[in-house]
Amino acid sequence: MNIKEVARLAGVSTATVSRTINESEKVTRETAERVRKAIQTLRYYPDTNARALGSGRSSLYGLIISDITNPFFPELVKSFEDIAVRNGREILVANTDYDPQRTEHCVSRMLQRKVDGVAIMTTEMEPRLIEELSRREIPLVFLDTARPQGNVSTITIDYAAGIDAAIEHLYALGHRRIAFISGSPAHKSSRARLEAFRKNMRARKLPLKSEDIVQGDHTIEGGFRAMQQLLEHKPVPQAVVCSNDLTAIGALRAIHKTKLRVPRDISLVGFDDITISSYTEPPLTTVHLPRAEIARAAFAALHTRSVRGHKREHVVQPSLVLRETTAPPADSAPAKKTRATAR
Repeated sequence: MNIKEVARLAGVSTATVSRTINESEKVTRETAERVRKAIQTLRYYPDTNARALGSGRSSLYGLIISDITNPFFPELVKSFEDIAVRNGREILVANTDYDPQRTEHCVSRMLQRKVDGVAIMTTEMEPRLIEELSRREIPLVFLDTARPQGNVSTITIDYAAGIDAAIEHLYALGHRRIAFISGSPAHKSSRARLEAFRKNMRARKLPLKSEDIVQGDHTIEGGFRAMQQLLEHKPVPQAVVCSNDLTAIGALRAIHKTKLRVPRDISLVGFDDITISSYTEPPLTTVHLPRAEIARAAFAALHTRSVRGHKREHVVQPSLVLRETTAPPADSAPAKKTRATAR
């Protein structure tokens, strides 16, 4: 099949077919729909490389993520791709493994592929690269990257609100000895969650010893090891807030290998609300980060910037999801209710 056959079936010129493929505003909605139906009927596949050279647009968006092994990111990728497909776009995904040099390589490779925009869902970027990208004409959206410059869209997660909701819930249940398992201090999101924990504990005048904060690495194995370290100190904490769900799953396993039980002896709260968190035993109480909302905001930012030239700013508000890993301490009075969602 070729473009002439598409034009003949749609009753238009080959130039109109080309304009429709390149999403020109000169083509009416009715005509564009007729051309798209002809393309679908004939199973015509335009040469995307030629299209990119001719129009300067590829209908391809880049998506850069930090860790493909963390379920949070594949779930985010799926949400973003679903939106892209519905809007006639394709995506190119790259994984950085939290490596700034690899991030720079991923960005360079996407620019070579003539992507129409890049959503950078990683915070591991050199300030020099951020400034360089910000000066380019290509639409960009950053997730939680510090100091974006120029006409660049941003998505910011209110980590403090999520951590505050977790501690408020535990405090209302009667917990006072609350520990925290953090992620790597090299990662901005980990530092933000840890700082929010410290700030909230200070505000409530709750006891916080150095051994109450243990560094993990946002993996199940790291959570397991960190929880074992917390259990070495007596008395053990009444509750533990984890910097992400994988950490909490590892912590849950470490607790279950002892005679202690969750939530009878220790309450546990995760962060992210990845799908598997509702299938642990018991199901994990966690802070929900709306991947679909982040994906919609990222796509809208790229599309708005490429079509209208405007940048967008979006703040994501987490919410607490109550499941079965939190309960009042055994020796406490009945707990007050907190605002949260049960799932």
